[in-house]
Amino acid sequence: MGIKNRLVLMNFLQFFIWGAWLITIANYWFGNKGWSPQEFGAVFSTLGISSLFMPTLTGIIADRWINAEKLYGILHLLGGLALLYLPQVDNPTMFISIILVAMICYMPTIALMNSISYTILKNNSYDVIKVFPPIRVWGTIGFIAAMWITNLTGSKASANQFYIAAVVSFILAAYSFTMPQCKPQNKGLKGAPLVETLGLNAFKLFKNYKMALFFIFSMFLGAALQLTNMYGDRFLSEFEKVPEYADSFVVKYSTIIMSISQISETLFILAIPFFLKKFGIKQVMLISMIAWVLRFALFAYGDPSGGLWMIILSCIIYGMAFDFFNISGSLFVETQCDSNIRSSAQGLFMMMTNGFGAIFGSWVSGIIIGKFFTTNQGDFIWMDIWNTFAIYSLVIAIFFAILFKHKHNPDAIGQINH
Repeated sequence: MGIKNRLVLMNFLQFFIWGAWLITIANYWFGNKGWSPQEFGAVFSTLGISSLFMPTLTGIIADRWINAEKLYGILHLLGGLALLYLPQVDNPTMFISIILVAMICYMPTIALMNSISYTILKNNSYDVIKVFPPIRVWGTIGFIAAMWITNLTGSKASANQFYIAAVVSFILAAYSFTMPQCKPQNKGLKGAPLVETLGLNAFKLFKNYKMALFFIFSMFLGAALQLTNMYGDRFLSEFEKVPEYADSFVVKYSTIIMSISQISETLFILAIPFFLKKFGIKQVMLISMIAWVLRFALFAYGDPSGGLWMIILSCIIYGMAFDFFNISGSLFVETQCDSNIRSSAQGLFMMMTNGFGAIFGSWVSGIIIGKFFTTNQGDFIWMDIWNTFAIYSLVIAIFFAILFKHKHNPDAIGQINH
């Protein structure tokens, strides 16, 4: 197997693990266990907590003491053990604790996977900018494949989703030890100040009004991202409570319907360079925010029959909402920061979105839904939930349009690779 194909397989398995349970865990939590929505918010906050410190910590370890591919394998082995143990847990607090352990092991492997891929490609004289994106797309395909397998095997509300993820995690752990060596480089760490070593020097960007606003709004949009990951599949599955929809395709194959979002994501990536060059980061981010409004509003009024087109369109729009925020935001950071802090700045961007944003969105949504949008019988008032999320996104968009000032330079995007 060629080196590019080996990296394709690694990317595929990496996100397969996540896709096997991330979108369907709400069905297990509410449908299988019957636990409360307030506590469910804490499940997704574990992704944010892990993203605050683990990628930096494991990056330092890989740069100083242990081969990146070996550390990657060890983390997947430990994460697989945590996922394997999850179905044995009958207490929601303990369940959240085990999920946290699993995420502490899993979240840093995303950054390590990128690092391993870049190192191996460079060592084999490949153009990383040209070769890596087509390889990374297979990660999203792996995520989609896992969603389909979880759904088609009848596992979307059962413990099997965790067993599937655990088995693949063990396979990837074993596979990683066969990858070419990525030895510690100690680059930029020996003798460096502690602040620089930990990547904290990027926080000086908050002294810049424009960048401070950008990172704050990134956090708020990061919160929106978690909402459909948390509740989307459960929302579609609960149409089974309506007799006329109980046997509908949407109910039976809700996870497959949700996978349209990931398929759309792979397609909208191709449109980003055009939109950034044509409209600039402010307009692209505003397009993303409006897309989030539509994502939630279409869910609010969609149904498996006459409103099926709204559900499908919502999933298609998700690709624009996600990509125009995450990838465009990353490119914007790349063009706005000095070269000596670009890696730290990217880490800060991820910390604000996947870290603080995920914690904020998970925690607050769990409280609000549990207090205001859950009936005495434990049923969710979905229309009000999605409309509230849509209003939230609209308010963010309005404030961003008013407060964020940026003069568009069409040539800036072309400077990224130079």
